[in-house]
Amino acid sequence: MIAGTTTNVHPFDRKLLARMTGALGDDRAIGRVALDLGHVFGEFLPDICKAETGLDIAIAYAGFRTGLRNTLIAELGNGVLIGDVSLRNWCPDFQISCDSPIIITMVEALLGAEPTDIEEPQPRTLSPIEIDVAQPILEKIADVLRTAVNAPGGFEPIVARAQNSAARGKPDPVVEDVHAAAIDMTIGFGPVLSTFSIIVPQSVLLKTQVVFPKGAGQNRKQKTEWTEQMEEQVRRSAVTIEARIRLESLTLETISRLQAGDVIPFHDAQDVRVDVNANGRDLYVCEFGRSGAKYTVRVKDTHGSEQDILRHIMS
Repeated sequence: MIAGTTTNVHPFDRKLLARMTGALGDDRAIGRVALDLGHVFGEFLPDICKAETGLDIAIAYAGFRTGLRNTLIAELGNGVLIGDVSLRNWCPDFQISCDSPIIITMVEALLGAEPTDIEEPQPRTLSPIEIDVAQPILEKIADVLRTAVNAPGGFEPIVARAQNSAARGKPDPVVEDVHAAAIDMTIGFGPVLSTFSIIVPQSVLLKTQVVFPKGAGQNRKQKTEWTEQMEEQVRRSAVTIEARIRLESLTLETISRLQAGDVIPFHDAQDVRVDVNANGRDLYVCEFGRSGAKYTVRVKDTHGSEQDILRHIMS
């Protein structure tokens, strides 16, 4: 190397390189694709939601955002459900996110609540049961996307089990981030207006030709087998329940001296009351008993109706 030439060496501009290799486009090009996809979702997803759930859900295009993918995902904040998706011959790694309030509200409605009676919930971490119910919704969004981008081969999208945004692991610092775009859609039901987003690498969007599927407005149904399956999913989801028995009051001095083998009597002299709860919510009042070699509790009273108990468990 000739002396003095090192001062003329500069790192190659990464954005320029990304534009040259098709990994980064201008906002106009990305915006056209985002708008076309937004129109497809706005046109077809309400019909599908109506046919599948019987719920009148409003969908509308809300714009797009560009940036590095990890940054776009981080900007979603907390109280958001995120699913990783792949669609062969289109994109092996993109994300669908949905705000938690709309999912909470839809679960309430599927459990029988009237939309006018539902109060707008605050964003929060979703329970496993709520995620179970939300999973088919993300899959329907992915299905509409599949028909719009017309990926060759007719492959179905694969939607991994969604996670709360707070539960997602941090990005691997070794893996280089990619330029992406977030296509934002408003989704409204009852008193709630939330957002779902599709986050896709720009390299994919720049090659995407949006095709409007056929059949808008067809096959409207009030309730379908899928709806019943969603409702049944709520009822069949495994829930850990705990039983709490009140013991006699002891002084702190006595408690501090308890040793292995010491006995603490139950508070009740006759039928021993047991409070059964799940997720910190009391469900039943029971009495303590025994059946053969197993200890048992017998339900004596409930804390509310079946619908109340389901809501308590999921909240």
